Amino acid sequence: MGDLGSAAARGAAVTFAAQLARVALQMGSIVVLARLLAPEQYGLMAMVLVFVGVGEVFRDFGLSTAAVRAATVTHAQRSNLFWINLGIGAALGVTLVVAAPLIGLLFDEPDVVPVARGVAAVLLLNGLATQYRADLVRQMRFGALAAADVGAQCVAIGAAVGAAWAGAGVWALVLQQVLQAFVLLCMLVGTGRWRPAWPRRGVPMREFWHFGWNLVASQLLGYLGNNIDSLVIGWRLGPAPLGLYDRGYKLVMTPVSQVRAPSTTVALPVLARLRDEPARFAAFVSRGQLALAYPVMLGAALLVGTAAPASLLLLGPGWSGVEPVVRLLATSALMQTLAYVGYWVYLTCGLTPQLLRFTVVTIAVKVVLVLVGSQWGVVGVAAGFTLAHTLEWPLSIAWLSRLAPIDGRGLARGAIRVLVLGGAVAGAAHVASGLVDGPWLATLAGVGAGLGAVASMLVVPRYRADARDVAEVLRRAVVGRSRGRGRSR
Repeated sequence: MGDLGSAAARGAAVTFAAQLARVALQMGSIVVLARLLAPEQYGLMAMVLVFVGVGEVFRDFGLSTAAVRAATVTHAQRSNLFWINLGIGAALGVTLVVAAPLIGLLFDEPDVVPVARGVAAVLLLNGLATQYRADLVRQMRFGALAAADVGAQCVAIGAAVGAAWAGAGVWALVLQQVLQAFVLLCMLVGTGRWRPAWPRRGVPMREFWHFGWNLVASQLLGYLGNNIDSLVIGWRLGPAPLGLYDRGYKLVMTPVSQVRAPSTTVALPVLARLRDEPARFAAFVSRGQLALAYPVMLGAALLVGTAAPASLLLLGPGWSGVEPVVRLLATSALMQTLAYVGYWVYLTCGLTPQLLRFTVVTIAVKVVLVLVGSQWGVVGVAAGFTLAHTLEWPLSIAWLSRLAPIDGRGLARGAIRVLVLGGAVAGAAHVASGLVDGPWLATLAGVGAGLGAVASMLVVPRYRADARDVAEVLRRAVVGRSRGRGRSR
């Protein structure tokens, strides 16, 4: 795709490298902090973060995405967006402080009140950072953005581990949240090449508000749907089961989210430039699905197959009962990823009203299945959550094929190949891990068998072609990056 393809490839390379670092940091923090903190303490933080996440959706209000996809953004518009996000963040932070006792009443857990008030500062700090981040994305300065994300996370995790070691309990997790937001803000402001002016009237803002309102409504529903499991567990079962579920969720979703979310950062500006070229647009979406789904499939399938020894190895003996949760949520992670590329298309094509309607349907299904599953505890909740995302994938393809220039059948065929390979990997890993004693050896045996299944499936021509496509994405990323360095000299 010429210079645009090279820019996307360089962005993908930088973003992927940064995500590897972030996954390593986050997984390291999960492993270490799980041995220093109790499930109840994680449960308290999980209760608070459900509401912080709602605030984050409103705090952004879809305005960062609106700024990225807009054909042009003037300095006055960007400045107005900055002050809007700051005002929303400040208002939400104050609201969380005032409403903290209500959260305690909802969960019948008074210890959650000071935790909520401590984390409220995150909303203000992220409000300040929103348009600085959007500006870096718009300029495709993925290296600067990655450095800020990784640096902030590294500082915050180090501080949290030190505080937990010193006996700070749940306040180590509060420190991690607030310090990460503060360091990230400082790095984004220092890296950004603009300073906001005072807000002005008469600046055209209607397009941003219209796009943002529809997007924030769908994002809010999506967030509530994705967190209905935590709400139900905290409300019906209490902080300890919620802490157990939360660690299983983080163990699975931490690496997956670090792959998926940045893929949108890279894909959105590229697809925005391909809106008037339907064939190239569809080709990018199809290739993007494979490049995103195969790596996620491999990790998810290996985790499904080795859930028992891997959970013991990573979380320690104090987290018994997490194994079936891990298996189910790893399956859910893959199904979510297959449907994720549709989110790129909705945003790029400005289909936020349609995204809102689709989200309403899928959330309704998820709420029903999670509530029904909660009758069987945390495992039942995980099963309902996974089934909902399994149903969402085919519905997403069918829905979006009527609205945008995508190859629905090609996307479905590619997804089926990913699922078949994932089943082979998970089965081989499960059998091999069950033949060996000890968490280290069992996990290694399962991983080895799963990778062997991948190698054996490459005898199929279609899988070899997919492997070449994924390898081509990586090759272009490396070549594009090296050429960019050569030009900079």
